[in-house]
Amino acid sequence: MSTPSADDPLSRERAHLTSSRSALRAMREDVESLDIRDVTANWVNAEVLARQIDDRIKALADLSDTPLFFGRLDYLHAPGAEQAEGAEGEQFYIGRRHVHDGDGDPMVIDWRAPVSQPFYRASKKDPMDVGLRRRFGYTGGDLTAYEDEHLSDPAETARTSKLLQQEIERPRVGPMRDIVATIQPEQDEIVRSGLGGTVCVQGGPGTGKTAVGLHRVAYLLYAHRERLARTGTLVIGPNRSFLNYIEQVLPALGELTVRQATVDDLVGQVEIRGTDDATAAVVKGDARMAEVLRRALYSHVTLPTEPVMVVRGSRRWRVPAYELEDIVRELLARDMRYGAAREALPQRVAHAVLVQMERSGEAPDDRVQDAVARNTAVKAAVKELWPLVDPAKLVLRLLAEADFLAEHAAGILTEEEQKAILWAKPARSVRAAKWSLADAVLIDEATDLTQRTHSLGHVVLDEAQDLSPMQYRAVGRRCTTGSATVLGDLAQGTTPWATRSWDEALTHLGKSDGVVEELTAGFRVPTDVITYASRLLPHIAPGLTPVASVRENPGFFDLRPVTGTGEVVAACTELLGNEGSTGLIAADARIPALAEALTAAGLGYLAPGEETTRQTRLTLVPASLAKGLEYDYVVLDEPQAVVDGEPDERTGLRRLYVALTRAVSGLIVTHAAPLPGQLTGSPADLPAG
Repeated sequence: MSTPSADDPLSRERAHLTSSRSALRAMREDVESLDIRDVTANWVNAEVLARQIDDRIKALADLSDTPLFFGRLDYLHAPGAEQAEGAEGEQFYIGRRHVHDGDGDPMVIDWRAPVSQPFYRASKKDPMDVGLRRRFGYTGGDLTAYEDEHLSDPAETARTSKLLQQEIERPRVGPMRDIVATIQPEQDEIVRSGLGGTVCVQGGPGTGKTAVGLHRVAYLLYAHRERLARTGTLVIGPNRSFLNYIEQVLPALGELTVRQATVDDLVGQVEIRGTDDATAAVVKGDARMAEVLRRALYSHVTLPTEPVMVVRGSRRWRVPAYELEDIVRELLARDMRYGAAREALPQRVAHAVLVQMERSGEAPDDRVQDAVARNTAVKAAVKELWPLVDPAKLVLRLLAEADFLAEHAAGILTEEEQKAILWAKPARSVRAAKWSLADAVLIDEATDLTQRTHSLGHVVLDEAQDLSPMQYRAVGRRCTTGSATVLGDLAQGTTPWATRSWDEALTHLGKSDGVVEELTAGFRVPTDVITYASRLLPHIAPGLTPVASVRENPGFFDLRPVTGTGEVVAACTELLGNEGSTGLIAADARIPALAEALTAAGLGYLAPGEETTRQTRLTLVPASLAKGLEYDYVVLDEPQAVVDGEPDERTGLRRLYVALTRAVSGLIVTHAAPLPGQLTGSPADLPAG
């Protein structure tokens, strides 16, 4: 292979990459050399500034195997006044973060900047004043190819980008990658939607909904950094394995401050040691439980029957029972949180005393009112009228005492529903109780009824279709004053309480004005695989539009009858002969036998969430943990066992749909038992394997 000359475009682009990396290194060194000893007033300010500098240094890291820029835009004319950058013929290199030279001139433009938007949205029909869009191809961190689109040239016809296809189909080893180089126009529209509104993204397997949600966070942090720095951002995933898988996406884009958690993390006020059967879990997760909790909590408020006598010096001040009742009823009518109203009650009583003092000719001030509010008689009255209530003890009593539950669930839950959630053996204390995950959500609801939950600026909720209404409420409490990005696929709902519609979900979240967007173009799952899996859609989600794969490579697909685990292991070995990762997905009950077979064959494997390496590229995945994960190649063991592992057929078929759609390049389905009837068809209907 000949060495490119200095006049060769590829050589010039490589030179720009080298210069850009040098400039980024200089930016990092400038930050590292900052001396803050003389600019901070105290040690607290010094600590805060030092932490900010450390975060900035981390954000300026140059990842050697990650392209610093992936595209270039050549504008025909200078941008308008609102885009002060640029002049006629100027080029903009589009990358993961902004890089400037020693004079402050940009060498790489952040993909989130307005001037970068045409890289994702410009087309032959609407070139957006772009003459040339250039995409770059990389091998590792080395720039090895480029591809040009002359958008404003009528003589050039529109065509599919080969480099774009290669990037989409590139083998995956390690955690989830960002899609910043491959964002499509419909995805970009969601990514750049404003901070003020909530967006719900319905997307089938491989449509990039998770990546879109994460890139939306990165975009919002770019466009509203100061506001979100104050209010905070949060990404909520279905389990820890999933969060481990996606955790590197935002740091690769230079964003380090986004917290990640599961719903269980959010509501983890008690130790989880118990489980619910499906019936109890559905009732506990029903939104009606919020009203049961509210009734039970406010039942502790009692109306006064005796006056309050406040003694100050030689004077006695009497607040009659009827006046106290008016105060209590007024606080109840205001629908304040229980704790806030309890804090307001002594001040209201003290104010009534101050009114009497003023009528008698005294001139009390705020200090007197505060003193009266702390008076022993007033405190005793508050304790009796509006007692402290521990949220966990409240839920404990509801689940342990049939009469207490019946009193406050009357007209809300049926007798059968009440029986379903009552503990067969009541716990004696909060500490002794074997709380379930659904119980923890109830305690979180009760806590919010008592005191307001802290609200964040933006929350991303992924795999949302599996949340119960009460879980949606728990998430919604974390963004009452902010916005949300809700991501999910109704066809992949595998809980007994799975979401039936996004409008209903948004209502429970407290975001009924949210906009629902649908992604139907599949970028991850090969055509033959998604076509086969889509046979299940009429049985699991009749109204959904099937995903249409835009992959040019149809992928590898094979239905393979086997007689034992040895042939399953052989299929894994076969797929490991390809570059990239391989997942062996099976019904949870079959995992031990497969693990034993892999070990006997000397084939090393990982658990879900553990990062694949060049040496170990096989992951053994229980079907219950497969959601949200992806592998270059997948062996799916015994589809009927996956279906049978769930409490009902529809949930089992949905679990199977998830398992069938985890592959990026190829899928082998192994089975000794007959395939589920919903997948079978005439040989002519089957994809080529």
